Amino acid sequence: QVRLVESGGGLVQAGGSLTLSCAASGRTFSVYAMAWFRQAPEKEREFVAAISWNNPTYYADSVKGRFTISRDNAKNTVYLQMNSLKPEDTAVYYCASPGTAFTAVRGPSSSINYWGKGTLVTVSS
Repeated sequence: QVRLVESGGGLVQAGGSLTLSCAASGRTFSVYAMAWFRQAPEKEREFVAAISWNNPTYYADSVKGRFTISRDNAKNTVYLQMNSLKPEDTAVYYCASPGTAFTAVRGPSSSINYWGKGTLVTVSS
């Protein structure tokens, strides 16, 4: 059974930084793309960033240059380093992954089969 568990959320002031982690279990981590999505209050869930099984990365325009996604296959963990945070980054952040190996997540239309329960990031102004 695939399990994705996020951690690292919290309250931070605007301009600050935060690093989210997502620990995956239940399958061979290294052959699957991993992604982060977020959902702000009263808004649709949106794509944030993704990293392919072979390391190419993709970002939403709204976070490009501020957020960095990375993975540690030895730890079965994906990270989201968030810098220069803005109040509009406030959301529940979800870790996600497709069910097919050796595929990429390039944006909101990519197929996602597994979701974590989310971690709340609040950016105060």
